[in-house]
Amino acid sequence: MQDHVAGALAGAIATAPMTVVMTSLRRRLPGARLQAIPPRQITRNVAAKAGLAKALDAEQLSAATYGAHVGYGAAVGAAYPIFASRVGGPPALAGALFGLLVWGGSYLGWLPATGILRSATREPAGRNVMMIGAHLVWGAATALIFEATRSAARGEERSQRGAALHEASR
Repeated sequence: MQDHVAGALAGAIATAPMTVVMTSLRRRLPGARLQAIPPRQITRNVAAKAGLAKALDAEQLSAATYGAHVGYGAAVGAAYPIFASRVGGPPALAGALFGLLVWGGSYLGWLPATGILRSATREPAGRNVMMIGAHLVWGAATALIFEATRSAARGEERSQRGAALHEASR
């Protein structure tokens, strides 16, 4: 399997534990529960900018939120193999660092720059702890899933080569 495809798959799957952490921390941290979780806010704000906000009912907004969140996880996860090849180290640690960079690039970078969300510097501490924690989990999960996917693909390739060699030796 191509590394970028494995990274995309890993990033998409890693949105599940990320969402669990985000939801759990949102209930526990002061300042985190004051607003909807960021994927929902982002989707709602993008829909408003596109003139679609009034056309979406609550169910459609939820579906769009989950689809966009998984899609963004996949898109950014596709870049993980490049990052990992340059950083090295234990996958979970490299992945957590990658997740932290994704958080910073998003919540301190492109989201406020495009007017989709305000900067994380203007958010309550609890909300930032929630989102940083969720991104650390997403990054670590992305890295571990990527490594497992890549290892499984390599094992399958070795198995196929071994079968071909065995067949050729008959």
